[in-house]
Amino acid sequence: MHRIGVVVNPIAGMGGRVGLKGTDDKVDEAIERGAEPRAPGRAVDALRALRERAGGLGEGVEILAWGGRMGEEEAREAGFEPVVPGGPASDGVGDTTGEDTREAVRAFVDYGVDLVLFVGGDGTAVDVAETLSELGSETPMLGVPAGVKVYSSVFAVTPRAAGRLAVVFDTTETREVNDIDEDAYRGGEVHTELRALAEVPVGEDLQSSKQVGGGTVEQLAEGVAADAREDTGGTYVLGPGSTLATVKRELGFDGTPLGVDVWRDGEVLVLDATESDILEHLGDRNTVVVSPIGGQGFVFGRGNPQISPDVIRRSAVEVVASRSKLDDTGVLRVDTGDVDLDEELRGWERVRVGRFERRMVKVV
Repeated sequence: MHRIGVVVNPIAGMGGRVGLKGTDDKVDEAIERGAEPRAPGRAVDALRALRERAGGLGEGVEILAWGGRMGEEEAREAGFEPVVPGGPASDGVGDTTGEDTREAVRAFVDYGVDLVLFVGGDGTAVDVAETLSELGSETPMLGVPAGVKVYSSVFAVTPRAAGRLAVVFDTTETREVNDIDEDAYRGGEVHTELRALAEVPVGEDLQSSKQVGGGTVEQLAEGVAADAREDTGGTYVLGPGSTLATVKRELGFDGTPLGVDVWRDGEVLVLDATESDILEHLGDRNTVVVSPIGGQGFVFGRGNPQISPDVIRRSAVEVVASRSKLDDTGVLRVDTGDVDLDEELRGWERVRVGRFERRMVKVV
């Protein structure tokens, strides 16, 4: 019997589509901006994939889940009858805490789970990893990506990949758990800190640690800017990151380094846009310009949830990257939260690597 402990941070990722770039100490503001929980749905996706991989009925798998919205509800929705060793003191939206996650991990270790499957972002990963370390436990952990920031290498590339890997792994390796200062992140600076080391299942669908910067992009930025200026009436949704920062400077403005900006006909329509801002300012002809995350290859689903499936479906997509970044990543990845859209985006993509030159890269 394969025993898996499941804990969900129900507020993880809520700040993303409303432009908060994280939810630490920002839950109330996220709710005021109209944010909706993202993690529960991703937890259900992961657990359904786990159930399918275990033969459709979950044979040979025992699920322990923390109570209420922190795992129990999601496990039941996915078709499991979980063992519930405890739950949070309060289960309202925004009321759960990191200590609830830590208490869940302690209970799972007491029950002798073979894996802690958690749903959240880097902050949740820190809570899980530090608790395992404090207990002296070598129990492996695996993350279902649901946060805005996913810098650590303890996550699977998608929720479904996490579910599948949770069932089939037979070896683990030591990986890094990193976190960043969210206030600095909101101000456009990235300060990463190694918080823990953890044992993680080995599989092809694990993501790497995020790399920052790398490579020169001036020529491709000139190409994007030239095309945008000639595209009279076209609306450009410019994603986050150092590569797009160069594009924004070439267009004549200092953009939001880690946010999404909207530009049309020489005018910045919105800086640091939310999903609703973007949708409000889209026109008849729209282009989303993004660059893959170095070391991971994600073009959607990490760091830019404001560029939602609704935005993508109304836009053309242009991917830009330096040659060195593409050499490092090898492939591109998408994890929009919309399974059908992810499938549509997969295949071969023409990535701009210079002013005119493009390279064919596979989206997987």
